[in-house]
Amino acid sequence: MSNNEPRSDGGVTQESIFGTDDDTERRRTPPAERARRAFDFYIATPFRVAWSDWRTRIGGVGVLFYLLMGTLGVWLVPPPQINEGPYYLQPFVDWSMPLGTDNLGRGVFKTLVHSTPAMMKMALAGIVFSIGIAVLVGMIAGYKGGVVDTILMTIADVFITLPGLPLIIVLAAIFSPQDPFIVGTIIAIDQWPGLARMLRSQVLSLREEDFVEAARSIGLSTPTIVGQELVPKVAPFVLVSAASAAVAVIFQSVALYFIGVLPFNSFNWGVMMQLAYEQGNAISAPGRAGHWMLFPLLAISGVSFSLILFSQGLDRVFNPRLLARHSETIPEDEQDGAGDL
Repeated sequence: MSNNEPRSDGGVTQESIFGTDDDTERRRTPPAERARRAFDFYIATPFRVAWSDWRTRIGGVGVLFYLLMGTLGVWLVPPPQINEGPYYLQPFVDWSMPLGTDNLGRGVFKTLVHSTPAMMKMALAGIVFSIGIAVLVGMIAGYKGGVVDTILMTIADVFITLPGLPLIIVLAAIFSPQDPFIVGTIIAIDQWPGLARMLRSQVLSLREEDFVEAARSIGLSTPTIVGQELVPKVAPFVLVSAASAAVAVIFQSVALYFIGVLPFNSFNWGVMMQLAYEQGNAISAPGRAGHWMLFPLLAISGVSFSLILFSQGLDRVFNPRLLARHSETIPEDEQDGAGDL
């Protein structure tokens, strides 16, 4: 007779009184030890895995640099003022204005720092909007199938057929958005359909796997299966797509500000480049105003490079074998059983 079954004489087994071995072990484990294991599993081990990849280290440092520049930097660096220096001062001449000045004597470095928050807000809004809708639509369509899949993919196909850039220009002309969050949302409006279709394709194959069938057999709800079983499987792809969405939002916003489609009343990198081109003739006179356009270009390239590297390196965080090998709370025999890469 199995220990999990009641005795025929109406009694109960020892296991039915005290619970399973796992339950007993859980009760005997002190709360401090459980907290330490949870910290190691959810925070420390993913950090060690991510930090072991050079891409995550370089990309993470770059992303952190821009985040600090857009948060602490605006507090530490005073805003640029007109006539605070000579016009068109070249970089690395006066270290009080290390990147030189523009046509109004404003420090390029100060302008660059105070332009960063707007760019970060636009990128964040683009990520939340495009990735949020794509994950919601793609995962539900792929898992549910049938009529739900047909309706959701028809909506995605309608958005795919719409010309993206003309649509963004029309919306920008109608609403004249000035808030960076609204600008980022409008720019990302045509980015979610393609990602939703790719996620649907992955979920269509994953939903036939044994672990999904097992989750269905024990009665787990659809949100639980999608959130706990399927989302971790597609998380690396979503991370890379999120970085690509942020880069696309930054590039498109800079382009729209540069050509004057989006109204600007605050600093951002696109506005800097537009002013450098229009007022400083940075293309025709690079020796005078080229630095005014060069440093925003370098900032755009740096943040794009950092985001892509960081997202690619985070792919390792979702590898269970690497997590087992870097964990300090998983027994060594289980780590050995994880196998080599």
